Amino acid sequence: MFVLALIPAVLGVLVGWGGFLGWREKLPRSRGAGVRTDATMRSDEAFRVANRVAAVPTMAAGVVGVLAGVAALAMPDTLGTVLATTFGIVAVFVLVAGGGVLGHRAASAIPAPVEPAGCGGCACGGGGCGGAALR
Repeated sequence: MFVLALIPAVLGVLVGWGGFLGWREKLPRSRGAGVRTDATMRSDEAFRVANRVAAVPTMAAGVVGVLAGVAALAMPDTLGTVLATTFGIVAVFVLVAGGGVLGHRAASAIPAPVEPAGCGGCACGGGGCGGAALR
């Protein structure tokens, strides 16, 4: 049953570390971790704010996962171990989902970045660089 108790504990450490990186604003956009919705991927600022907001519930999920692993180890029988593991994993996912919703809402409140006029600001007159080459 030791292996079963390791599942929520390891999950908790990984999730908690991701929350800590989000809180410290060290979570890179180029990786798969963090709150990843259309609103959060809109800009670096939106991604940073969303993951900072989601950090507290995510770190709490990490603590819950580790505590569930410890509780599973302390159980005297198999049923207790399975229940502690199951409830711990479900609680981790619920807290992470709640953090994701909060992060998405925070990112939605950030205004979208302003796109440059024309074809990216190359001063080609708005007709596009390809139009200048056809003359």
